[in-house]
Amino acid sequence: RRGPGVRAHLQGDAHGRDAEAVGGTLRGASAAANLESEHVAKVLDVADSETGDPYIVMEMLSGADLAEVLRQRGTLKVNDACDYLLQACQALAEAHQHGIVHRDLKPANLFLCRRADGSELVKVLDFGISKLAASDLGVATATQSVFGSPLYMSPEQLRSSKRFDARADIWSL
Repeated sequence: RRGPGVRAHLQGDAHGRDAEAVGGTLRGASAAANLESEHVAKVLDVADSETGDPYIVMEMLSGADLAEVLRQRGTLKVNDACDYLLQACQALAEAHQHGIVHRDLKPANLFLCRRADGSELVKVLDFGISKLAASDLGVATATQSVFGSPLYMSPEQLRSSKRFDARADIWSL
């Protein structure tokens, strides 16, 4: 669960070994902050604290991620699965339109909550390892690391952390 006042504490170690990961997470969160879809968890603030530690403040969500729902309920009804998938696709359509590839779509990053009218709402979480188009970043990623959850990754994403596009998100869904 995430919400105002709850900050994801993002800090590298004393030797800066995680500085690249922290920077990428903050860039991904900043990019997600510009997305307006009701199906994307709202990022309210991305900044550094007075002590210099970076943090992210997100909207408060009540509900459970799809991984937990699947553990509790088992297999979904076809209508529910299609509805959740279509809602996630709406979030991704906007992200992809802005040059953002999520890179870690999996049930744990699809959060089920309710709208004010009681209908189910899927929110895509964790754009922290998202990849922005090179033109948006102005720099290339130097790492050879694989980002994401291997069971949900496209073959292209498994082969290269740089040479894949928005179609990798579609594969993951």
